[in-house]
Amino acid sequence: MVRLRLWTTGLVALALCLPLAPGEDSGPSLEEGGNQRPAGVVRKESHPVLSRKKRDWIWNSLYVEEEKPVPKPYKIGQLKSNKNVDVKRFKIEGEGANSIFTVDHKGDLFVTKTLDREEKSMYNLTAKMYDGNNKLMEDAGEFVVHVTDINDNSPVFPRTYNGSIMERSKIGTKVVEVRATDADDPTTANGELRYSLRPEGDRSVFEIDSFTGMISSRTDSLDRETKGQYVVVVQAQDTRGMASGSTATTSVTLTVMDLNDNMASFTKQLYELQVPENHKLKEKIGTLLLEDRDQIQNKDPIFTITPPFNSIFDVESSTSKDGNLMLKQALDYETKSSYSFSVHVRENNFQFPADNKDTALTKTQVNIRVIDVDEPPVFSKAIYNFNVMEETIVTNIGAVTARDPDKANKSIRYSIEDKDCPIGINPITGQLSTLRKLDRELKATHIFQVKAEEEPSGLQSFVKVNVLVQDINDNEPELDVDEIFVCENDRAETVIGTLKALDEDDQIPYFSFYLTKKNDNFSLIDNKNNTADIKVKQGTFSLDDPRDYSLEVGISDGGRPPKSSVTRLPIKVCRCDARRVQTQCKAATLRMGVSVHALIAILLCILTILVIVILIVLRKRYKKETLAGMKNSGEIHEQLVTYDEEGGGEMDTNGYDVSILTSARHDGSILQPPHPSLYAMVQKPHHHAPPQACKGDMAVMIEVKKDEADHDRDGFPYDTLHIYGYEGPESLAGSLSSLDSSSTGSSLDYDFLSEWGPRFRTLAELYGVDGSDSHSPY
Repeated sequence: MVRLRLWTTGLVALALCLPLAPGEDSGPSLEEGGNQRPAGVVRKESHPVLSRKKRDWIWNSLYVEEEKPVPKPYKIGQLKSNKNVDVKRFKIEGEGANSIFTVDHKGDLFVTKTLDREEKSMYNLTAKMYDGNNKLMEDAGEFVVHVTDINDNSPVFPRTYNGSIMERSKIGTKVVEVRATDADDPTTANGELRYSLRPEGDRSVFEIDSFTGMISSRTDSLDRETKGQYVVVVQAQDTRGMASGSTATTSVTLTVMDLNDNMASFTKQLYELQVPENHKLKEKIGTLLLEDRDQIQNKDPIFTITPPFNSIFDVESSTSKDGNLMLKQALDYETKSSYSFSVHVRENNFQFPADNKDTALTKTQVNIRVIDVDEPPVFSKAIYNFNVMEETIVTNIGAVTARDPDKANKSIRYSIEDKDCPIGINPITGQLSTLRKLDRELKATHIFQVKAEEEPSGLQSFVKVNVLVQDINDNEPELDVDEIFVCENDRAETVIGTLKALDEDDQIPYFSFYLTKKNDNFSLIDNKNNTADIKVKQGTFSLDDPRDYSLEVGISDGGRPPKSSVTRLPIKVCRCDARRVQTQCKAATLRMGVSVHALIAILLCILTILVIVILIVLRKRYKKETLAGMKNSGEIHEQLVTYDEEGGGEMDTNGYDVSILTSARHDGSILQPPHPSLYAMVQKPHHHAPPQACKGDMAVMIEVKKDEADHDRDGFPYDTLHIYGYEGPESLAGSLSSLDSSSTGSSLDYDFLSEWGPRFRTLAELYGVDGSDSHSPY
């Protein structure tokens, strides 16, 4: 039984694979135990290995023609089973079941709509069969409905095709492959395409493979200069190119690429050019035009000029591959005013004989006329170098020379525009000389420019001049040494220091060292290698010893002439450890030598200070003499100070002699009293006489003196003028100052002082009234 079930399942699967016409009955009847599997039976496996179920479906191959109109559903086949059931009912499931495909109670399968194979070429369905009691009689069986193709699509070119081919290519050279597509079934004639070239295109020099669509050349005489582009029309047709097939066309542009197959040719046989004689080198004079039918990237001209003119002129290829005539050597109208030469052109790398080899003009004649211009002076050298010894005045260092290159041969004047240059020049001859002594140690090389100017045109040229200052031995050697010290415990022959020297001169020094004074404690050993050692002759040394140690070291530089110097080298005494490391030192007096330049600078400073001091002293003396002269001339220099104190009595007159103010006459002279007095004479006024002075007189005099001082520009001003304080006129006390006591009346009677004894006699004489008023100024 198991064996029969497996065999039946195999038949069902085979039925799906074998195509049968729609509506036909199933194949031969099943024979139990047979080895053959009838056609039209599909084998169905429900389980991959052992579990299999018998199927009694009998399938016919089911096909549907695409694009078939469906005014009403039409039958495409029938579902059959070999089970004998009186009442049957079928049910289908799967792609398009019960919408596109329907089944009736007899098992007839119908299509309800138009199908398109290009959208879907087959549908997978399953079927089940039930009896009248709705009992499943036949389990799901799979079957396929195929949509058959018709030629309902035309070929399509998916893009635009263009190609290129090199000119002079061989026959059969492939250019471009075109491809069209067709949506119809490619396994049928409906989808098989054939290609061809339409007559309306350029098919005289190209052909196409009908199967692959490859376009190739059919000639080897393609010439870009004759025709650089072709257009062919490609046709694709289905149904293997049959006349009934659908077609599509596309235009293909084929470009012929350039090859260097033409020679460059001059456009003229003669070129005439004019060039000024001052034309700059490496600049274009003119252009020799070329004609070349090839594209510019394939132009490769090579120019040559007949000797000896190729040393003066040159031809370079321009950006447009023409010939630019260039100047290699300066022109001189006075020497040669015209040139005539030939220029040749050629090209390399021809793969084929040039198309214009018989007509190309590869030689041309060039005539150049030089135009005269007024040129600036020309120096005999591009740069001048001279040597001069330092510290000397040289009248003839050398000369720079320039000439007028024109036939006029104008006169030339020379000058140096640098005002600080220590070199002078003769404006007529160009001879150089030193304006002052040069010092190599300050500046070793003097660089300047000399200007040559034509007269009267004013054309100028400049040249660079280098004056190298040569060294002489004019600097004294200088001692170059670190601090020198001696230890208390240093023994004889101990080297306590090594001396070196410096020399600012450029000559190689050969220093020799020596002691100008013999020293009992130290010796100097010249090492003959520009160094010297200081050794201890005898000790001992002590920090407690008040003596200072020093050496007078002489140095000679061995130059020509030799220079020498003497330097006092101090040596300090130190207490040292076992390794001669200082632990305590007594400083020695440092008396190093001073250079000549430093001494001169110091002397100049001292001289400047002395001159300033002398000028200050002379100025002060002149002021004193002037003041003394003013005093002798009778000028009054008063000092009036503010008086703010009350009382004071006669002590107010100790610091101020106001009598001088009141004794001044109208002409400015001073009345000399018959007897000198330390104090202002205080007079007892006459009771019946009117006062001879009032407190307003002094104020008037002060104003007068002030006005004179303000308007006298030649006179000296008064020393000081201070405010004089008076009590207000409303005060009952009046003025408290004693300044008026010598000139104004007093209400006091001092005659009683004479009765007080000898001690007040002097005071009574000063303030008492003796009847004589001859000393009164008024």
